[in-house]
Amino acid sequence: MDARIPRGYSARMDIRSVMTQSVVTASPDATVRETAALMRERNVGSVVLVDDDDRPVGLITDRDLAITVVADARDPDEAAAVLASSPVVSATVEMDVEEVAALMVRHGIRRLPVLDGERIAGMITLDDLAVRTGDHELAYNMTSQITRASLPDFFFHDRGG
Repeated sequence: MDARIPRGYSARMDIRSVMTQSVVTASPDATVRETAALMRERNVGSVVLVDDDDRPVGLITDRDLAITVVADARDPDEAAAVLASSPVVSATVEMDVEEVAALMVRHGIRRLPVLDGERIAGMITLDDLAVRTGDHELAYNMTSQITRASLPDFFFHDRGG
């Protein structure tokens, strides 16, 4: 599944000009409660868990907190690493917008850490692609594809009619 890039769009746009350079990180030992408080304090939807060498080892999102912690009544003092997505799907600073969009669609994700070597250089989100590229059609197409990729097929079967 490829992200559909509209005609006339500069797909070779440098990802550094689109990504957010400030990334909120925490230790894998941080609790779910601490991670949630960090998201609230920094007004972000995700926290990248990093090891002692600042390499990403997990990603926890606000959706993880709502679906896994709240809905399943999990212990908020549990280590965030237990709930985090791992291994971390990431982009590199060498990638362009089209490659990043395709990677997000392929994995059905809305947030993607960007690495320079093994270290975090930034974060790219679906919103970043829409707002900073000015291409709302790209974001709409990606949202549709990511949503479809993340839901079971039975949501999309022919219901007749």
